[in-house]
Amino acid sequence: MSSISVVVVDDHPLMVVAISNLLNRARGFEVVGTGASANDIVELCERSKPQIAVVGLRMPGDVYAALPIAIKFPPSTKIVAFTAASGVDPAIRALDAGASGYVLKGSSTNELLQAISAVLSGETYITRTFANNVVAALRDASGRRKAAEAVILSIREQQVIRLLMNGKTNKEIAIAVETTEKAIKHIRTALMKKLQVRNRLEVLIAARRMQELKMPAELH
Repeated sequence: MSSISVVVVDDHPLMVVAISNLLNRARGFEVVGTGASANDIVELCERSKPQIAVVGLRMPGDVYAALPIAIKFPPSTKIVAFTAASGVDPAIRALDAGASGYVLKGSSTNELLQAISAVLSGETYITRTFANNVVAALRDASGRRKAAEAVILSIREQQVIRLLMNGKTNKEIAIAVETTEKAIKHIRTALMKKLQVRNRLEVLIAARRMQELKMPAELH
């Protein structure tokens, strides 16, 4: 089986070396390029066409503008942001720009490998402790209780949300509720519209917020 190609882009040389060594030692990965700026992300994805790009967010250049360009080169690189930026806005900006994973620096090496595996499977991966911090930051926002009380979820939607919150992939959710992956994707799209959110992370945030408000009980 061929190795999974990866590029690592971060403006801290020691971080680039550490991540590169980790991936090169791990079974099934090959680092095919490294860089230190937003421009390097685009150049490496265009030239090397890696399957995965592990990138920092605080680098010279506009990383958020580089991501949607980088993922357009066929066969479409999956981006995993590996960053110390633990605020809500950087996470949502990175995901909206095209990142599929968001892992905080300080996470275990196993979590970074899990994130890469998840995004290769078509999932979005977010550091779990970070997701809890995001929810805490949103608790005091005005009007959120009324918004949560206005949302009525079907039994199937509640099942899907509960499984998403447990970190399950589309395939695992489909097996659990005895349907197809395509059906799960349709349900997730409907959930995003109903909850007025833009991506998987915001679905999880909205679901956790509803948990805190104890609505509905089935989400507990």
